[in-house]
Amino acid sequence: GIVMVENEALWLNAKRAPFTVGAAPYTAPEAGEIVVRVRAVAVNPMDRLQQTLGDLFTPWTAYPFIVGSDIAGDVVEVGSGVTRFAVGDRVVGYAAGSDQQRNRAAEGGFQAFVVVLAHMAAPIPAAMTYEEAAVLPLGISTAACGMFQKDFLAMNPPSGAATPARKTLLVWGGSTSVGSNAIQLAVAAGYDVVTTASPRNFDYVKRLGAREAFDYRSKTVLADIVSALRGREIVGALAIGPGSAAACIEIVGACKGNRFVAMATPPTSWDNVPRGRSRLLHLVPALARMLIGTLALTRTARRRNVRTKMIWGSALIANEVGPMIFEAFLPAALAEGRFVAAPAPTVVGTGLAQIPVALERQRQGVSATKLVVTL
Repeated sequence: GIVMVENEALWLNAKRAPFTVGAAPYTAPEAGEIVVRVRAVAVNPMDRLQQTLGDLFTPWTAYPFIVGSDIAGDVVEVGSGVTRFAVGDRVVGYAAGSDQQRNRAAEGGFQAFVVVLAHMAAPIPAAMTYEEAAVLPLGISTAACGMFQKDFLAMNPPSGAATPARKTLLVWGGSTSVGSNAIQLAVAAGYDVVTTASPRNFDYVKRLGAREAFDYRSKTVLADIVSALRGREIVGALAIGPGSAAACIEIVGACKGNRFVAMATPPTSWDNVPRGRSRLLHLVPALARMLIGTLALTRTARRRNVRTKMIWGSALIANEVGPMIFEAFLPAALAEGRFVAAPAPTVVGTGLAQIPVALERQRQGVSATKLVVTL
């Protein structure tokens, strides 16, 4: 039957516009899709960058648009061919609206009713809250893209009973959202993990499964990690956070194994580029830093005989990695407690209007937590 529903969204009405709350159409699911009544969303740096630098990072975006990728909620409608979900199921999902292939506001996460690709959603176990689940999608997707895609580290898939690969993954930035997921995925796929974090987060990353943790601020961190990896074969590195790629190239260049650095973070920060006045004042130096940083990384990597590649976090929606994570791995792993939703959520507030508040708080920096808004 026809569902008559009032939908509401956090709109980006034009490039660099302020976020505004307003009515939105309810979109029925097509084949292979579900509609979710959103109960919690998490915020990501990409949500801010699409507002301030959308013309640079997502030039295909047609406005008015709805951003946001991390959602948890209840299934309210199921499209044809979908057998994994029924109305009333609690799910966590990757809202893929911002991806170039999807590119539609109906699939943006920051709204009450969102269309989600069924193969990019997983059931939430009874013991897990919506807020906890919402921290997962983009973090696990970005980690999985870097780790499991054929043209990246091409690691063995995660499972309930992985054969030990006898190889080590370096995760630079282990307490971040991407890092927290990468450590757990690597362990579930049978790999050892060496990671970096602040000393106050050493226990946290070890609980997630890291074998060794190093202080990324230490003067000797590069040499320390290289000596820890001596005699071990690496499967490559996942570089997360500012300065991570250069550090990983140095380390991987001194190791034996797969000399490949999958980069989750661009070589420069865009956080201080505003969307309004004085934009060019900040944008031009940031672009220059990006160019110089990229050239420097490319040069160092070539000299050290290390391959590098930038991860695009939504690439898995169109290849085998999406179903590998959201269909084959996550449902049982979450239900059996083999995989935890990490980092833990910090709830900023309730309602779509709190999302910009959360984004600003995130811009100022958070550690070992993910900012969440309930709807």
